[in-house]
Amino acid sequence: MTAHVDKTPATSPADDEIADLATARNHLQVRQTAIYVYEWPVRLWHWTNALAILVLAVTGYLIGSPPGSQPGEASDAYLMGYIRFAHFAAGFVMAIGMAGRIYWAFVGNVHARQMFVLPFWSGKFWREVLIEAQWYAFMRDYPKKYIGHNPLAQLAMVTIYSLGSIFMIVTGFALYSEGAGQGSWLDTLFGWVIPLAGNSQNLHTIHHLGMWVIVTFVIIHVYAAIREDIMSRQSMISTMISGWRMFKDDGK
Repeated sequence: MTAHVDKTPATSPADDEIADLATARNHLQVRQTAIYVYEWPVRLWHWTNALAILVLAVTGYLIGSPPGSQPGEASDAYLMGYIRFAHFAAGFVMAIGMAGRIYWAFVGNVHARQMFVLPFWSGKFWREVLIEAQWYAFMRDYPKKYIGHNPLAQLAMVTIYSLGSIFMIVTGFALYSEGAGQGSWLDTLFGWVIPLAGNSQNLHTIHHLGMWVIVTFVIIHVYAAIREDIMSRQSMISTMISGWRMFKDDGK
């Protein structure tokens, strides 16, 4: 009785790793595609507006809840004066930026209009809003791909951010018109908002509450963008820097 001897040469762990790598390359081919989505005016507006919102939120909070009195002569410190100036300057930056952004919605590509257009008549849109809500709630294992905003993001951008920003600009300029005086262009354009709110103090309160709505939106927006960059099938943050959206598994 003759024993069978296996003469197949033994493989080293390194050989096994090379074989596994070759198998991965042969069977897990993933094709990536980049599509130009956001034009440079949109990207410039996005980051400039983000800085303006940061300044507005910080200074707005300090205006509503002023810091303690500074020692010495008030005119020497001028702390609240600087805070109010920064708030007003950032407000003008935000307003001018929004005007430019609305203009670019007309002359830019189709993705530049998503922030102002909501296809509320489309049943498909609302079904996909539900799908995206399930994805963000960890109720779906696999996200869909969108070149521009996904439907849920578009809904939030139109109803909360775009309308909310316009509301904050109008109410902010109405409050600023009190200092500019009756007959000023600010009073002519926005002075009517104060009696509509009842009085100046009511408008201050509404404007302050609106700030917290925008801040909450920004927190959720930043979370969603980072989450999508990590978990979804397309790039997010880098897209708003370069303009190009990278799809990670275009073969699927």
